Amino acid sequence: MELRLNLMDNELGARLGKRFAGVSLGIAQSTLPRTTQDLVMLRASQINGCGFCADLHSKEATAAGETAVRLHLVATWRHSTVFTEAERAALALAEEGTRIADAHPGVSDETWEQVRKHYDEEQTTALVYLVAMINAANRLGVIANSQGGSYAPGTLGDLAS
Repeated sequence: MELRLNLMDNELGARLGKRFAGVSLGIAQSTLPRTTQDLVMLRASQINGCGFCADLHSKEATAAGETAVRLHLVATWRHSTVFTEAERAALALAEEGTRIADAHPGVSDETWEQVRKHYDEEQTTALVYLVAMINAANRLGVIANSQGGSYAPGTLGDLAS
């Protein structure tokens, strides 16, 4: 399967990509723990079937020190003992926020209560934007048929520059 469209290979795509990257940078620089951000981005990418994003986020998390065990268990986090209560709340929000189109009723009050129990206002804001942004990135990747497997850690910033 070949890439259908390099979204950064034209003036409009490059301009939009920089704005997209700017929002993502704002989230990355928030007080939401980086580990949580990595887990959420990986889980949403798995659900959405975005090979490029799953490749990118698993490799970036590994480079940041995340363990292989935790990365391997992200898809089965509900049946795993390696995630904190706060991470579990964030993963639940990621799943419920990602599966809206699957006739899911949206984010449950229970999940929202857990998120608010573990994250302050800024972190919750970052988490909500993170779920929205990774879902948008996944859709861009799937539509353009971006393939996973060849991402080199540390080159994420290069994609939008």
